[in-house]
Amino acid sequence: MKIVTTPMCQEVVKMAGVSDFIVSKNPDSTDADLAVVLWETNTNKPALRIKLNTFNQIKTSINMVAEKIGTSPVKLDFIGGKFPEKKEERKKIKVKVYSNFLKEIVLDMGFSLSEDRADFMVYPDYIHNEISEEIRDMGNRAIEIPSHNNVPVNPLERAHLRYNILEKRLCTKL
Repeated sequence: MKIVTTPMCQEVVKMAGVSDFIVSKNPDSTDADLAVVLWETNTNKPALRIKLNTFNQIKTSINMVAEKIGTSPVKLDFIGGKFPEKKEERKKIKVKVYSNFLKEIVLDMGFSLSEDRADFMVYPDYIHNEISEEIRDMGNRAIEIPSHNNVPVNPLERAHLRYNILEKRLCTKL
């Protein structure tokens, strides 16, 4: 079976134990039998659609790819992302979030989502200009998270970067 994946998913394919695959920004331009792509990627090929926003999603995606291809994934114990400490206190912190991928991370970390009276606002860098007035109003409680070309391609490095930013900024109230 010929497998193609996008650059954003190639590390997951490697960690799933797949050694022979094609990397292409456009999976449809290849003669592969199966595409491993982000869940929102459009492709005409049979595809395994994965999510890579949270540590749990990364771990699940690695296992899903390995199961589908019939390979053995790398040991996954090193993939962190559990936040049991101060979980009750974290629930008390209300966060307004602009984007689904950030909502998944904020919830995974144990914080509460809120539209009104939020303690913090979290937004992806690509909407900075659209919400600049709200960012100004929130002051240092507005947290910009890098996305797309401003983050590492490796999903673990990307998750660590985003979680660390949120950990440092959102936990100032604890």
